[in-house]
Amino acid sequence: MIGGFLSAYAKDWNFTSPDGCVQVTVSDEGGKPSYSVSYNGTAFLERSPLGLITDIGDYSQNVSLGADMKISKVDETYSLPTIKQSTVHYEATEAICPVLQEGKQVYDIVFRVSNRDVAFKYKLYPKGNTLCCMVKEEKTGFVLPEGTTTFLCPQAKPNGGFARTYPSYETSYTPDDAMGKNGWGEGYTFPCLFKNADKGWILLSETGVDSRYCASRLIGHEGGLYTVGYPQEGEYNGNGTTAPGIALPGETPWRTVTLGTTLAPIVETTVAFDLVSPLYEASQKYQYGCGTWSWIIGGDASMTYDDQKRYIDFAADMGYQSVLVDALWDSRVGYDKIAELARYAQTKNVALYLWYNSNGYWNDAPQGPRGKMSNTIARRKEMKWMQSVGIRGIKVDFFGSDKQVTMQLYEDILADANDYGLLVIFHGCTLPRGWERMYPNYASSEAVLASENMNFSQGSCDAEAFNACLHPFIRNTVGSMDFGGSTLNKYYNVKNQEGGSKRITSDVFALATAVLFQSPVQHFALAPNNLTDAPEWAMDFMKHVPTLWDEVRFIDGYPGKYVILARRHGDTWYVAGINAQQEPVKMKIALPMFEAGEEVNVYADNEKLEGSLRTKKLNKKGEMEITIPCNGGVVISK
Repeated sequence: MIGGFLSAYAKDWNFTSPDGCVQVTVSDEGGKPSYSVSYNGTAFLERSPLGLITDIGDYSQNVSLGADMKISKVDETYSLPTIKQSTVHYEATEAICPVLQEGKQVYDIVFRVSNRDVAFKYKLYPKGNTLCCMVKEEKTGFVLPEGTTTFLCPQAKPNGGFARTYPSYETSYTPDDAMGKNGWGEGYTFPCLFKNADKGWILLSETGVDSRYCASRLIGHEGGLYTVGYPQEGEYNGNGTTAPGIALPGETPWRTVTLGTTLAPIVETTVAFDLVSPLYEASQKYQYGCGTWSWIIGGDASMTYDDQKRYIDFAADMGYQSVLVDALWDSRVGYDKIAELARYAQTKNVALYLWYNSNGYWNDAPQGPRGKMSNTIARRKEMKWMQSVGIRGIKVDFFGSDKQVTMQLYEDILADANDYGLLVIFHGCTLPRGWERMYPNYASSEAVLASENMNFSQGSCDAEAFNACLHPFIRNTVGSMDFGGSTLNKYYNVKNQEGGSKRITSDVFALATAVLFQSPVQHFALAPNNLTDAPEWAMDFMKHVPTLWDEVRFIDGYPGKYVILARRHGDTWYVAGINAQQEPVKMKIALPMFEAGEEVNVYADNEKLEGSLRTKKLNKKGEMEITIPCNGGVVISK
């Protein structure tokens, strides 16, 4: 059903999702635009502010809703192999709400309401002969009901951290926290997860950010109010404006709200991709898949010609498609030898990704190559060379800003890379916001406390399961996540012997995260020694695990405690679970993706985290009892 009506008394517009369960109310009470969201009659967002303040007018007050709201139906099917669901059927109600000031239409608020998502953006119109403006402030807010708890990641202060590369979306979450806080004083990074008491879950984020706007964060206030905040002044070494500039007519990115009584809509949402379109055509058919990289185990010392050749051989032994050659290759291996490695890799049906520093004038990171990605002329010359020697893609690091000028750099790198047939992975970077669909050669982004931190500290190893039980519910719900994990070394060193960081999670845990963490390109933290010192069943699984998925289903879990998901590749289902709690997870789960009584492969741990592979039959109801110990995992597949 599509519904919408204007109340002559309250000046409220009301419209619903196609199934009628999600209701949105838009109001102009007191001359200030606002909205609220309910699900099956229960408030998920209470009356929340809307509006913009620009350098050509304050459009957050003294406004009224127009009387000609347009309601229409959106029904679209699209295919995108690099996200959690390869074919998406998107249905939504679209409501275009005109906003007037002094009798003239100044902007529209465009809403899209599906059965699990609410999204909206602003479309601003020219003011007389004025055809551009700066958006100084966005009043958009989200008022959560009393009793809501938070699962948020604080925004780091700008121009700090390693070599002044913050913020890079690499801080720790606090689960089940109270509202009324503002992180470390700078708000929170998207996406942001909330639990609406015992009534359900809410995920806030944004999508459709490109060179025409800045990326945003969430600012916490007292009383359950969170508002959209623009970048911090000190980001990008102080260069670039914090306020976005737009041409008129022009649009803001989409603000998104995903909601449901369970975590299933959060895990399964495709809203980040539903609302955007490709900005250019792919220059070729891009290849994804599994790969290896030496740095995670060997560090900077592994950046030698011989070690990179050894990892190429290892990738070939695993049947993998690529090797990531990390930082310092320009000085420690050299361009001529990289070209030689690329030619050697081709004889093994393996391709190379090369690491680059994004740096122009915004960080002090000394790792090279530097100064190649920050300038159009230098970048395109470098990419032409990469194309000539057969490089598959690049990993560009150390951005540290959400300003519009940084969004321009991301887009320029992507567009140029497409011209030369290169895939792009970003690290030390912002959250991808619909980029898989917008930029056809975009592969993945870090934007998370990733596997490198296990190499850096034992504390990160100790918290590995806790963090891994958060990402499928928060960070990885809205975009591909380049984590670089699934370690089978017991120790993070080349000898795999005591010394340095020690992995405390199980081998089955490593297998499970290869399924739980979604990215079309996966450079796993495996090492050549794993061919002889890791269990054969584990290595065999890692040789065949897919990186492209056709479907995802939430089975059970709680952020920071445990997670069980199912992913489908073609006709093959993989059910993966991990546990961060001290007590084992013991439960009977329904597995409708398999036939009742069917025999399946089960990778599981005992109480000592000793893994094994066994075959087991589902019962006549298509159920199976599982046990996942602390820091352990389970994987069920055919």
